[in-house]
Amino acid sequence: MEKVEKTLIVIDANSVIHRAFHALPALSTKKGEMMGAVYGFLLVFLRAIKEFQPDFVISAFDTAKPTFRHKKYKEYKAKRPPMPEELKDQIPKAKEALLAFGVPVLEKEGFEADDIIGTISRLFPKKQALPKLKTIILSGDLDLLQLVDEQTRVYLLRKGVKDIVLYDKELVKERFQGLTPHQILDYKALRGDPSDGIPGVTGIGEKTAIELLLKFGSLKNIYQEIEEKTVRAKSLKPKLKETLIQYKEQAFLSKSLAQIEKNVPIELNLRDSLFGQYDKKKLAKLLEKFEFQSLIKRLPGEEKEQIGENLKLW
Repeated sequence: MEKVEKTLIVIDANSVIHRAFHALPALSTKKGEMMGAVYGFLLVFLRAIKEFQPDFVISAFDTAKPTFRHKKYKEYKAKRPPMPEELKDQIPKAKEALLAFGVPVLEKEGFEADDIIGTISRLFPKKQALPKLKTIILSGDLDLLQLVDEQTRVYLLRKGVKDIVLYDKELVKERFQGLTPHQILDYKALRGDPSDGIPGVTGIGEKTAIELLLKFGSLKNIYQEIEEKTVRAKSLKPKLKETLIQYKEQAFLSKSLAQIEKNVPIELNLRDSLFGQYDKKKLAKLLEKFEFQSLIKRLPGEEKEQIGENLKLW
């Protein structure tokens, strides 16, 4: 008998917390502890839980240590301002809240949360002993759209903490004027990303990057056809062709920086992320300590009756 499809939510925690921090007023407790980012993060978290009714939930965090990308390219994220202290102080509280919900908190030195998410989105669905999984990635980062496929979607914060859109393959194509999720990486290799310090091909913007990929299919094909002097390559404007040739090395460096790693050495048994196995009273006490009384009313119902059923799958 075929196993029923299950839903896994993977949270790009730093991204969502950062969005919440900038979207909400500077809320604080009676003791003066800043809590706006944690509050906004939990609002988004509870909305996703209500909407998707997940069987499993996992969270991924960045670490403060440099990643393999920083070692590869010293300008990577070098111009980003440091995280404000009032935001940095809220990260541990967000982790505390997630753990109270029974959600595993994953981080790995040398890698970003994106890499952990990429690994999870590919790791569990390939395990034949596990139930068929539909993965929902909760994030505020467009980079994660490169992971979208038949079994993976991205629940993306577009503005603030209320404007959230679920991206599937068709919506990615709509957003990027015909590009498929697997072309998003090459798009970023061509266009670059100033916020991340990814150079791209100097002089190529969004419109030209999309036109090139719709015409050639991939970054590799662009350069292969230029080298082979194909009819399509000859149709390129001389200045654009010259630019592409001049910045070829920079383009492939940008691709390697933008590519989400899918082989991070993480240890996690999916059954550890079964959602609903938390102590509701202890969680309510934590939310009271945070002075989030309004969120207590929004907590999911009692533990899922299906938890015992789920455990039988292994």
